[in-house]
Amino acid sequence: MNSQSCVTIYKEWDIVAARQMGREIAKNIGFGTVDQARITTAISELARNIYLYAGKGKISFEILDSLDHKGIVIIAQDNGPGIKDLSQAMEDGFSTSGGLGAGLPGVRRLMDEFDIVSEADKGTTIKTVKWVR
Repeated sequence: MNSQSCVTIYKEWDIVAARQMGREIAKNIGFGTVDQARITTAISELARNIYLYAGKGKISFEILDSLDHKGIVIIAQDNGPGIKDLSQAMEDGFSTSGGLGAGLPGVRRLMDEFDIVSEADKGTTIKTVKWVR
C-alpha cells in the first residue's frame, strides 16, 4: 500500500503544516516519539530550505508498507535556483542563510536514506526515508 500526501511550501506557515502532517503520518505508522522528533526536524529543515532558497516547492510524504517493514518517504521538491556546490552544502557547518548549518548533513544523519539531485536553474529534489525499527 502506497499512499501519498503533500504540502505546498510558499509561506513560512507552510513549514509548520508540513511538520504537523509528517509527525501525524509517522505516529500513525508506528514510529516512537524519538523518531517522530527526528522526522519532524528533517521536514522542518527541508521545508525551510525551500522557503528560504527556492521561494516555492512542496514536501510529499509516502508510506512504505510491506510485509517485512514500514517506513516513511519524504520528498522535498522545488524549481528554484538549485544548489551551486552540492559537496559544500553537504559539509557540516556550511550555511548561506546564517543559520546553524545543521541543514542537509543534519537531515542525512536523522534519516536512514538520503538522496539529492540539484540542477542549476532547474531546482532541487531531496528524497529521504526513515524505517520503523
